[in-house]
Amino acid sequence: MLKLKHGHAVALMVLVTALWSIAGVVTRHLDQARGFEVTFWRSAFTALGLILIMSVWRGIRVWKTLPWTSAYFWLSGLCWACMFTAFMMALTLTAVANVLITLACGPLLTALGSWLFVSHRLPFRTWGAIAIAGAGIALIFMTQLELGEPNFLLGICIALIVPLAGATQWTLVQKSQSAGLSLDLVPSVLLGAIISALVTLPLAMPFQANAHDISLMALLGFVQLAIPCTLSVICARILKAPEISLLSLLEVVFGIALAWVGANEEPNVNVLLGGSMVLAALFANEWLGWRQRNV
Repeated sequence: MLKLKHGHAVALMVLVTALWSIAGVVTRHLDQARGFEVTFWRSAFTALGLILIMSVWRGIRVWKTLPWTSAYFWLSGLCWACMFTAFMMALTLTAVANVLITLACGPLLTALGSWLFVSHRLPFRTWGAIAIAGAGIALIFMTQLELGEPNFLLGICIALIVPLAGATQWTLVQKSQSAGLSLDLVPSVLLGAIISALVTLPLAMPFQANAHDISLMALLGFVQLAIPCTLSVICARILKAPEISLLSLLEVVFGIALAWVGANEEPNVNVLLGGSMVLAALFANEWLGWRQRNV
């Protein structure tokens, strides 16, 4: 196992977020592939990439050690499949900025869900973050509705599946740990990619993608997901959860900037303002929580 110093792990996590963020700009350069076909090819190439990485990284015996009989493993894979499918479908329906800002609300949605369903008491700072982020999202909604973007509501509703599935995934991790088990992220992601590819295959037919499209979707599968997923596991062994949460916010910044520069997808001023409110709320909540735990 590769061992890194803290500073190197931070730098590696920044690289991970940069790789994650290329999905939006890459999909904007597809020629013919759309909808479920984009999801199928990305998931299929992700699965292939993870199979190769796991075989080289952990040896061929890794396939005998996977928890095929564990309900947590299968439920986790289902959550990843939902995230893969919803994310790519949302990107084909609305602007990259709208999707990424919606996804960034995941930590706050998780906190709100724990308050509603687990009676977990939320600190004042988290309630404040939820209020500010909610105001930012409302500003984005009003702006996009005024602009009359036809698929905005559908795209946002589909994008919301990603943080909701992520919150469920976090709950599964917690429950598996309390049961004396430990979910391994990489095999769960692999299972999710396989499920996503199998489910979207019949919906993707007949294929429209040309060689250019397939090469871009292979880039997404290998470089945007399989490789950074593996690297994030290494980072998670060194960085604390709040550090990873804070650094992960860079995906939103990188993703919007890349779509703006690389695909001429200039976000509306109010979208940038609303997104800034969301990011500021998330950053303040994680930072203050981290400071309080280390006092």
